[in-house]
Amino acid sequence: MSTHSIADAAYIVAALLFVLSLAGLSKHETAKQGIVFGISGMVIALAATIGVATEHARTVAVVLLVVAIVVGAGIGLWRARVVEMTGMPELIALLHSFVGLAAALVGWDGYYAVEHNRGQLEFAGSLLRIHHAEVFIGVFIGAVTLTGSIVANLKLSARINSSPLMLPGKNYINLGALAAFVVLTVFFVHSPNLPLLIAVTAVALALGWHLVASIGGGDMPVVVSMLNSYSGWAAAASGFLLDNNLLIVTGALVGSSGAYLSYIMCQAMNRSFISVIAGGFGVEAGPADDTDYGEHREIDAVAAAELLRDASSVVITPGYGMAVAQAQYPVAELTKKLRERGVDVRFGIHPVAGRLPGHMNVLLAEAKVPYDIVLEMDEINDDLADTDVVLVIGANDTVNPAATEDPDSPIAGMPVLRVWEARDVIVFKRSMAVGYAGVQNPLFFRDNSQMLFGDAKARVEDILHALSTQPDQLRGRGRTLDPVG
Repeated sequence: MSTHSIADAAYIVAALLFVLSLAGLSKHETAKQGIVFGISGMVIALAATIGVATEHARTVAVVLLVVAIVVGAGIGLWRARVVEMTGMPELIALLHSFVGLAAALVGWDGYYAVEHNRGQLEFAGSLLRIHHAEVFIGVFIGAVTLTGSIVANLKLSARINSSPLMLPGKNYINLGALAAFVVLTVFFVHSPNLPLLIAVTAVALALGWHLVASIGGGDMPVVVSMLNSYSGWAAAASGFLLDNNLLIVTGALVGSSGAYLSYIMCQAMNRSFISVIAGGFGVEAGPADDTDYGEHREIDAVAAAELLRDASSVVITPGYGMAVAQAQYPVAELTKKLRERGVDVRFGIHPVAGRLPGHMNVLLAEAKVPYDIVLEMDEINDDLADTDVVLVIGANDTVNPAATEDPDSPIAGMPVLRVWEARDVIVFKRSMAVGYAGVQNPLFFRDNSQMLFGDAKARVEDILHALSTQPDQLRGRGRTLDPVG
């Protein structure tokens, strides 16, 4: 049996493991098993690829390949060890940019290996033109993914402004770039040359930058998911150029699953899927909100503990602020303590809470919060009206009543957790600043809402301490305000 035959068989096994990995990652209970399947598939795929690559390669090439693998693995292990959970979204965006860069470089290599050197002996007639198209499309998808992912990384890490870029005629710019790509592709397939390849690379780099820059920060979770899809299609394009079936299958899996996840998230946010692809959703800014909502009310940890002590049902709705404060562990401890007291505690998770899909679910699982009390928005929303206390920990836009009550709001129509329907709402925030979408939240000024200012982790720990005191120590203290929070 030849090396290539063994590699093809290994690729089939790896592809099946990747499918099993996706299936496993779809549920909390099987997530670890899914990760094991994914790692196993990648090890098999890498070993098979190295075996094929080194069969007829020179010693120098083999050494360079091993060095690249060792260096890349070392950097990957280092970043995985030091990255905090709050930094995962921007890290994922950066990793997507590497996939895009690789795809663009593979396309350029394909051009120099075939079109530039007239290496057309293995291609004939229409197959050669198909190769021309593969090169051009692969470079385009890769370059769009590269710059789009870099902009997403910069926005998520707050290195650039998260507000959407509003260039005059931005939709026409995007359409013009796509039209230019189609025209350039036709010319390249007919007569491939270096200036055309340079031109499409420049157009794609500019388009990727503009697509993501035009999307507001509040919609970045969907953008990360969409870039994941782009990176998959970029990998598939590389697979066609390299004649690697596993790359094609893996790229298609990532591309299709990322696109479907983006579609689901768009539905959850009441956004247009087509607008996401076009880089134009979430950018229609309404008039500035200068509404006078009145004065907010504050509460301290002791009074919050008394509300929780008297409650029979509590719902916790976490957001990115919980991740920043690393408050998931004291939140889990608070959940345990309240349940021991007979309080019905559940979590309400918005589909786009945090900075990437499933962000809050991962944090809560990390803190050992039971899976069965972590509910999605659609599962918990109808129960909020019968809930005694809702704790909003670091969430903002996902609990904003303006989405359902103000048709002029930039987030109008986005489904949100209707926490304001509960008897009492305690909002954990550092200040009265607006959320990531830049929209004021009327929830903060509702009669049944009170603000608990300060670091979320410290405030939850204060509540835990207050709950551990004797009931008579809490009685009669009222709701004396703590200026620190």
